[in-house]
Amino acid sequence: MSTQSGHTHTSVVRGSRLGVDHGAVRVGLAASDPDGLVATPVGTLEAASSLARIAAEVAERSAAVVYVGLPRHLSGAEGAAAEAARTYAGALATSIAPVPVRLLDERMSTVSAHQALHAAGRAGRRHRQVVDQAAAVVILQSALEAERSTGLRPGELVEADRIPAPGPGTAHDGETTER
Repeated sequence: MSTQSGHTHTSVVRGSRLGVDHGAVRVGLAASDPDGLVATPVGTLEAASSLARIAAEVAERSAAVVYVGLPRHLSGAEGAAAEAARTYAGALATSIAPVPVRLLDERMSTVSAHQALHAAGRAGRRHRQVVDQAAAVVILQSALEAERSTGLRPGELVEADRIPAPGPGTAHDGETTER
C-alpha cells in the first residue's frame, strides 16, 4: 500500500473507527458511528489491560480502523512518549490484524481536551478522570475530519508484528521486534 503525505490511497470504507490516547498508566478510548461522522468517548482504560479491551471493542463494533495518537514535540521531533506510542501501536496492530492501525500526530490533543472539559463546566480537579478519553475523542475527530476532507485515511500505517520506523528527526535501527 503506497502512502503520500501520510494518507493511504484507498477509499474510506464504512465502519466504526476507534481513537486511542496511549499513556503509561491510562489509555483513553473513543469511537465513531459507522459513518464516521462523530467521535464519542468510550472510556478510560488501565494501560496494562487496554490491548484486550480495545481488541474486544474492535470486534464488537466491527471497526474499520484504529487511530493511535503519536505525541510529537511542538518541533515535530519524537521523544520517549512517541516511542512508547509506536511500541503500543505495533502491539495493537498485531492483536487486531487485519484491522489497520494508524499513528496520527496528536500534538496538543491533551491541551485541547482540557480546554473542552473546562468549557463544558468540568472542574479542573475532575479532568484527570476523563482527560484521556477526551484526548482520544480529539484524536479521532481529527482523523474523521481528515477522512471527510481528503477521502483518504490520515496518518502512518502500522505494520503488525513489528514496530514502525520513526518519523523524521529520530533514530531507529530498523530491526523487527517479535511479540
